[in-house]
Amino acid sequence: MKSHQTWPCISSSSRFTSLPLPNLTASELSAAYSSRSVRLCSRPPPSKPPPSTAEETDFSSLPYDVLTRIAASFDQPNLQAASLVCRSWCEALRPLREAMVMLMWGKRFKHGKRGVCRNTEKALDMFTKAAARGSALAMVDAGLIYWERGEKIKALDFYLMAAHLGNPSAQCNLGISYLQVEPPNTEQALKWLYKASKGGNVRAQYQLALCLHRDGGSRSNIREAVKWYMKAAEGGYVRAMYNTSLCYSLGEGLTRNHRIARKWMKRAADRGHSKAQFEHGLALYSDGDMIKALVYLELASRAGEKGASHVKNVIVHRLSAVSQNHAMHLANSWRALPSN
Repeated sequence: MKSHQTWPCISSSSRFTSLPLPNLTASELSAAYSSRSVRLCSRPPPSKPPPSTAEETDFSSLPYDVLTRIAASFDQPNLQAASLVCRSWCEALRPLREAMVMLMWGKRFKHGKRGVCRNTEKALDMFTKAAARGSALAMVDAGLIYWERGEKIKALDFYLMAAHLGNPSAQCNLGISYLQVEPPNTEQALKWLYKASKGGNVRAQYQLALCLHRDGGSRSNIREAVKWYMKAAEGGYVRAMYNTSLCYSLGEGLTRNHRIARKWMKRAADRGHSKAQFEHGLALYSDGDMIKALVYLELASRAGEKGASHVKNVIVHRLSAVSQNHAMHLANSWRALPSN
């Protein structure tokens, strides 16, 4: 049955999956990053007289750029909690609270939620206004809309601002953008992907692992790649679960262990990864567990894995009509497990 094993296909001939990334020319990226100055807030907070003594200096008297760096990526609960510390903190964080309201409305307009009609223009207006008040979360959302429109320079402006504020999602987007330069700027890509990965962004961890895995045959790189595959897999990133299984199965960067490989393959399959469903179905077929094998192969076939249909038909001819109907019922009622 080994001949039926399938691996993701990418241009580099690696068997490991990659993220679908938009094309970005070197001129576009260099124009975006040359001579850029990061402004955190176009509307400064209310001016206050400087404290007369050192004892009066507190959180609220910090420069607004510093406050933004501290709180730009706060979510609603953290921002509210910080605002309740004292009156001076509440006043200092007022622009970010205003930004949070605008961010909320922007998401409603973007997705058409809570009785609001979908309107991308209004969503972008809310996101840009929230970004002007210092919200890194809004900067990322504004960047996403510009990117979807093909306005890459504007998108990168917002990603860059949010990345410098420490937002892992923006850092991840920047890293992936650098991979699209012709030729790719791997050094800058790795720099931002490392930052995002250390910040816990599982998509960046997975992409970083792919970059390291493809970078020649260095053992140290492969071990580092596997470390990030596993972090992303443990964080719920399904593609990383599949690649972690491959590493255990092939002994790449890890001691070969088929039991652990099958564990990760099943995790990916149960979360909807079609190639993992195919591979796991083949393993179950080899074990003689025909009904479960048929379920996973049916799911893989429905997801477009052509090779799964052939093996599925072989199993169907070996099962009774009752067993076939039971397997189809299980496949019809199947729901993917949540990633986390």
